[in-house]
Amino acid sequence: MNMDKALETFVEESRELLAAMEDALLTLETAPDDADAINAVFRAMHTIKGSAGMFGLEHIVAFAHVAESVMDRVRDNALRMDDQLAALLLGCEDHLATLIEGLADGHETMDADLATADAALVARLGGYLDPPPASEIVRSDAGAVILERMEGGRVENETWHISVRFGPDLLRNGYDPLSFVRYLGTLGEIIHVETVSDALPGAAEMDPETCYLGFEIRLATEADKTTIESAFEFVQADCTLTILSPHSQIGAYLQLIQNLPEDNARLGEILVACGSLTDRELAEGLLLQDVDNATDDDTPATLSTPPLGEILVRREVVRQEVVDAALDKQRRSREAKNREARVIRVDAAKLDELINLVGELVIAGAAAELLARRSRNRGLVEANTAVGGLVESIRDSALRLRMVEIGETFNRFRRVVRDVSQELGKDIELVITGAETELDKAVVERIGDPLMHLVRNAMDHGIEPAERRLQQGKPAQGAIRLNAYHESGSIVIEISDDGGGLNRERVLAKAVERGLVQPDQVLGEQEIDNLIFEPGFSTAEQVTNLSGRGVGMDVVRRNIDALRGTVSLDNRPGMGTTVSIRLPLTLAIIDGFLVGVGESAYIIPLDCVVECLRFETAAVGEGHDCLNLRGRVLPFLRLRELFKVGGQPTRRQNIVVIHYAGQQVGLVVDQLMGEFQTVIKPLGPLLSHLRGFFAGSTILGSGDVAMILDIHELIQVATQREGGFTSARGRASPAHSETDPSS
Repeated sequence: MNMDKALETFVEESRELLAAMEDALLTLETAPDDADAINAVFRAMHTIKGSAGMFGLEHIVAFAHVAESVMDRVRDNALRMDDQLAALLLGCEDHLATLIEGLADGHETMDADLATADAALVARLGGYLDPPPASEIVRSDAGAVILERMEGGRVENETWHISVRFGPDLLRNGYDPLSFVRYLGTLGEIIHVETVSDALPGAAEMDPETCYLGFEIRLATEADKTTIESAFEFVQADCTLTILSPHSQIGAYLQLIQNLPEDNARLGEILVACGSLTDRELAEGLLLQDVDNATDDDTPATLSTPPLGEILVRREVVRQEVVDAALDKQRRSREAKNREARVIRVDAAKLDELINLVGELVIAGAAAELLARRSRNRGLVEANTAVGGLVESIRDSALRLRMVEIGETFNRFRRVVRDVSQELGKDIELVITGAETELDKAVVERIGDPLMHLVRNAMDHGIEPAERRLQQGKPAQGAIRLNAYHESGSIVIEISDDGGGLNRERVLAKAVERGLVQPDQVLGEQEIDNLIFEPGFSTAEQVTNLSGRGVGMDVVRRNIDALRGTVSLDNRPGMGTTVSIRLPLTLAIIDGFLVGVGESAYIIPLDCVVECLRFETAAVGEGHDCLNLRGRVLPFLRLRELFKVGGQPTRRQNIVVIHYAGQQVGLVVDQLMGEFQTVIKPLGPLLSHLRGFFAGSTILGSGDVAMILDIHELIQVATQREGGFTSARGRASPAHSETDPSS
């Protein structure tokens, strides 16, 4: 077994467990009696502890054990979850996350600072244990915490407890009761023996050949339960024997249960395999289960049969904690097998390689389709069309492999909002909608930092203090909303707050002060709002650990631009602010619409295409780049003029109507060349000067390069010109639609 790979799996699974634990703890802050959340926290601690033990990570095992013990009391209703305990457990989650990340970086022990933090958290957790651990804290070299309760120089409950009641015929069969005690002394050290004589009759009724005795024995030994039981092998049919494990052994049993293979073992088999139950005890328990089942023939077996674990605990042959661990192991084994049947882990690098290969397949398919058309061989064209359909299906399936729900990213901010709101002294609620919206994993991984800036800014700058909100007639609790949805082949992420909004006068004054705007310059409201995205711009009165240095919003815009996305701001003074981020669903392959201008070809993302129209230049007034589209003014751009393409335009030109972010414009092109599966290639350093109108490039079937148009940039150019020709509404000529005969 490759332990490095196993350790990587442990780290990854621990991260997932800690994320689930954090979500559950945040839920418990508002719903302290949520049983599912309580069990989720307990399971996370229990699983991490067990898995860490497999790798000898004693510092993680020891810490998780104390936290697990506290959660066990919460599960048993011996301790009530409150805000203070939830905050402490969140600190424990952070500490475990630090230990796990240190392990990922190759640090298998704690440094002095972590050890100090570890001890402080253990001490605080100890205050919730009953009885409090009046213990000596011993720290090993690895930094593990070992709690020992001392009694007369010996650790209490470090001994086996053996309870035996001999049958009346023991003496007649030639056995000496004390011989069994002496034999146990050869297995270890007998700490205490108590003779049980409750069955001893009066002298007149006593039979000298009848055994009336029993013993309660405490034995300190390294032997296992089966070895201890073998001391009574010859009299098992003539005695009642109960062997209880020491408390210290319970941890070993729990560890052994964790280490058992993930098979379909039954409860009894798991308990025997870990050594907490012997074959004899299992057989007796199963026999009692059958007897109980036979007492009521009219009751269905599933209702009348008591669980085996309940019988074993009732007979005190195994402790409840061990039975619970075995049942948990059994449950997780079933869940693991169910997951294995549905889900497999795939290295992200392998997935990226698959997407790249699919991209090359798409390009090769386009070349084959071009050659098939040129050959005019009908059979070849039909066969190539079928192959093309399969390639498209493979492409869609491969891209779906990288699609993940954005809800996981959103949920991370629950903790951020909680901690920052407490730091600011504000009461802020996080509302999440659209968590099921999917987008490319590569986009998700790079959107976290921009979202973090926006959420923190909304809390710091947007949400007002409770007193001011009440004066303005707002609820004392502020709200930040994260929403996501699909639109026109993009994903839109909205971060909104119900705070005071941007103070435009203050923003403009700050911009003038910093020289970003001339004092006599006149700006529109949207232009003023967008000033906050300028580098180094900040309206904060003082620098804090949250804001004031002006390194937030410009970073957001740069990161979004790098993802071929856009960011916009909707400011409602006194009511709040909404920041909208629009991102492509994928950075790999898209459906495109191929158009021609002169000798050049361009790609328009197909999701942005609304319709295609025949363009009549004679019907458009000179100097007015707009037309009347069914009663609405449609501004358009002539790509031949915009890109300075030489030569004369074709006699019949077309307009491609595109829609993006709620706006529509037209693009005048020479040719409509149809749909095209587009493999996105980034613009290299040599083409960096082309950024602005182009979002990337692709390779056509002919081997030529076609540029992918940046729709957002083109719409901005068109709308900026719109003010100059909206007065031409009455003179605009109707367009003739090739896709809608009624237009």
